[in-house]
Amino acid sequence: MVCVLCAIAIPQTLTTIERSRGLAAARYLAGRMALARAQAVSRSTTIALRFVATANGIRVTVIQDGNRNGVRARDIDLQIDRPIDEALTLSDLFPGVEIGLTPQMPGTDPVQIGGSDILSFTPHGTASSGSVYVRGRDGTQWAVRVLGSTARARVLRFVPASGEWVYAS
Repeated sequence: MVCVLCAIAIPQTLTTIERSRGLAAARYLAGRMALARAQAVSRSTTIALRFVATANGIRVTVIQDGNRNGVRARDIDLQIDRPIDEALTLSDLFPGVEIGLTPQMPGTDPVQIGGSDILSFTPHGTASSGSVYVRGRDGTQWAVRVLGSTARARVLRFVPASGEWVYAS
């Protein structure tokens, strides 16, 4: 009897854990964006998250503007704009979760920030608008969306059955 109950409960428990891990990773990313906004306001300078594709996944680096002209890829390469935190991939903190798109999602770019890989937060509390997509090991799809005028990040979950995005709870 115990074996039968375990056979029923274990797969359900594993599914719940994987879904929770994906949600936690998306919320972590939204929290990191909120922290970058707060740092930009408190330091009176632009702070940005840069998303760079590597062999191990998309790495996120927090960059501070070094010359008051915004965070720019050229200035990062010249080390004028410098990292203020260690670069990491979501899978470093949340095994099996990555910035990416599930096969049922249209498109190929999981970082959609107006053609850029830099999400900037200004000293005025505004940001670049865009979405970063997070894929769970279990196939769940999450989106972290930033509205530029308020720089607020929202976490949404894709519901394949209806084709709709719903706020994550």
